[in-house]
Amino acid sequence: MTTTDQSRPPGADLPDHPDFLWRDPEPRRAYDVVVVGGGGHGLATAYYLAKVHGITNVAVLEKGWLAGGNMARNTTIIRSNYLWDESSGIYEHSLKLWEGLEEDLGYPILFSQRGVLNLAHSLQDVRDSVRRVNANRLNGIDAEWVDADGVKELCPIVNTSPDVRYPVLGATYQPRAGIAKHDYVAWGFARAAAAMGVDLIQNCEVTGIETRDGKVVGLDTSRGRIAAGKVALCAAGHSSVLAKMAGIDLPLVSHPLQALVSELLEPVHPTVVMSNAVHVYVSQAHKGELVMGAGIDSYAGYGQRGAFHIIEDQMAAALELFPVFARAHLLRTWAGIVDVTPDASPIVGLTPVENLYLNCGWGTGGFKATPGVGDCFAHTVAKGKPHPYAEPFTLDRFTTGALVDEHGAAAVAH
Repeated sequence: MTTTDQSRPPGADLPDHPDFLWRDPEPRRAYDVVVVGGGGHGLATAYYLAKVHGITNVAVLEKGWLAGGNMARNTTIIRSNYLWDESSGIYEHSLKLWEGLEEDLGYPILFSQRGVLNLAHSLQDVRDSVRRVNANRLNGIDAEWVDADGVKELCPIVNTSPDVRYPVLGATYQPRAGIAKHDYVAWGFARAAAAMGVDLIQNCEVTGIETRDGKVVGLDTSRGRIAAGKVALCAAGHSSVLAKMAGIDLPLVSHPLQALVSELLEPVHPTVVMSNAVHVYVSQAHKGELVMGAGIDSYAGYGQRGAFHIIEDQMAAALELFPVFARAHLLRTWAGIVDVTPDASPIVGLTPVENLYLNCGWGTGGFKATPGVGDCFAHTVAKGKPHPYAEPFTLDRFTTGALVDEHGAAAVAH
């Protein structure tokens, strides 16, 4: 199944075809709720609007193909071991949903709870890591501190020699963390939402947001005007562009975030390893590729391409931690577009425009939040007020000063 035919596999000409995942409808002229952005967050929001709140007159608009943006370009790490109560709350809510998501959607998502190691390479790293473990435990989140021997036991291919530039002194470990198959997650949400009556409309770019007397009333799109009772923005790196159409300036900067995969290999990497000092994180996908990433590019932009100097730095970092990878071949590289707030935490909630709702600013942490924020954002849209887990992440925190600063609480891209 390719990205161009995933809604209609070959031969799937009728809605009752066993391989048919979702309809490909023409947009209607009006909906109760229009979700802008057909990635993981948009699809999950539509699903929970229908399932939990009974709101099915919903359209999801995607300018390209469903899940063709950051959802198709991320490295699929799922964890909840964040430092601050506010962050750990929403991510732990999400992780608990991940644990039952395959059964809930009735669709395989290949969720693999193989654990995540966040390495410490200095005494300050150790202090910060132990602090985070204790904070996690206070919030009921599984977290452990392991020494260098413990790291070696959990992941034998990590180089724990003391004779390296950044020796491994230990790591935090979250056993329930892991990875999932991003395409399957998107297809599962899309299939389930469509089955409850949600319209999934591809190749439909929003070109304008229409307001009247301070209230959103509709959208101009490349497929005509669509009236909307409520509009929910889930457009990741392009959120600031869309919000500007409604006269809202968001405290966001968009950056490329690059990642890469190796050729297919036999199983060699049993967990997920992240390192902020060496600046790389590595897991092994279900098919066998090594999946690697690092931090965001320092420049602002909307490019979705890799760059050689980033690849070179990532490879040097990966080989320092994993000498066994020295003869692996790079298969492909790419970039997503991440939207970053001043405090490295998301924005979820209401806007100054009535009935216009915002879910953005997830930076590098969007995939792991998919079911959790879908549930919370659907609640926010349906009820017209923030879900308790989303209350700390409202837009007005940038005027009140109640920031949730997660810059240093997570290794590399979080």
